[in-house]
Amino acid sequence: MAGTRRRPGVMGPHVEGYRVWLLGQGYTPDTVRNMLKEFGQVGAWLADAGLGVADLDEGRVQQFRAFRRSVGFRRVPGPRALTPMLRYLREIEAVAVAQPSSTPLDVLIGRYRCWLVEERGLAAPTVARYESTARRFLAEEAMTGEAVHPETLTGAEVNAFLLRECARVCSGSAKGRVAELRSVLRFLYLHDLTPMRLGSSVPPVGGWRLSTLPPTIEPADVQRLLDSCDGETVIGRRDFAIMTLIARLGLRSIEVSRMELDDLDWRSGEVLIRGKAARLDRLPMPTDVGEALVCYLRDRPSLPRIRRVFLTDRAPVGPIRADLVGDVVQRACLRAGVGHVGPHRLRHALARQLLRRGAGLMAIAQVLRHQDLATTALYAKVDLDALREVAQPWPGAHR
Repeated sequence: MAGTRRRPGVMGPHVEGYRVWLLGQGYTPDTVRNMLKEFGQVGAWLADAGLGVADLDEGRVQQFRAFRRSVGFRRVPGPRALTPMLRYLREIEAVAVAQPSSTPLDVLIGRYRCWLVEERGLAAPTVARYESTARRFLAEEAMTGEAVHPETLTGAEVNAFLLRECARVCSGSAKGRVAELRSVLRFLYLHDLTPMRLGSSVPPVGGWRLSTLPPTIEPADVQRLLDSCDGETVIGRRDFAIMTLIARLGLRSIEVSRMELDDLDWRSGEVLIRGKAARLDRLPMPTDVGEALVCYLRDRPSLPRIRRVFLTDRAPVGPIRADLVGDVVQRACLRAGVGHVGPHRLRHALARQLLRRGAGLMAIAQVLRHQDLATTALYAKVDLDALREVAQPWPGAHR
């Protein structure tokens, strides 16, 4: 019962299990002690209210917080502070799993999600992006109160939504909005929810693939980013390994986050890359990449249930998300005094280095795992010195 100064109420039988679970999630002993106090406070409040553990849910948690404020307690747990408690109680089936909301919009979005997965075969991150746009579009253009009326949609409303989206995002993201919007409109038409094929009313977004140079940074700046990582700390060694994988192998953020311990074949010196569209590729593991991974894995938190290579540094300890890779690179930019760049910029820098060293576009495409060689051809423009050697003088330039 350590950590619960007062009676834990109905939570008494679960205190020890909760303590062990919290430690397994990576929380420090001091943090666990404080969380057990809150655990006991909730249990005492449930007992005083004549409720049991099974009666606990998000609504009860809000009532508990409101009660603590109303009686004048100085410290009231925040809304996120009690989330681990509900997660643990649901894992041991002491509390029922929260039921998803079932508004008309949620039901329609659920059908759309199933269509994207079962009929289109899209990956989970793509489904989430398409679903987000569809929810926002239908909420803004097809709802009256709580009811959804897709049959009333018109081409003018579709274009109005697209114009609002284009005003707040870049041209590349705007092109994505077009694809996402056409997808949900195609779904609505195929399921007889709209009488017209409105997808054809979505205009394309102007933009030319080879009209600009791909952004990149100099090799010296890439090395400064790598050197800025603190090799004396676990998080520093983790960040160094992440950026080494991007800078030396050209991995995408999602590929870094998906990497598992079983993907590292130390005997053959290869690493399995879990790429886009469920694609699997094997790449040779350079010596510096292997050394960076070994330095991190020696002190990586030992969690047998988690096979992902890179873990968060704060409790609850778990696999990193793809967006954390961008945070790692941004922090390195601040430490090294380099202008802000994203992880993909390091991928561009690798392609530029390979091109300068004489690698052909086919070889670069294999390293970057491009399915279309035209995508790799974009990098032919970054070697300006080589382009100057073959450039013809402008007619009339020497008059």
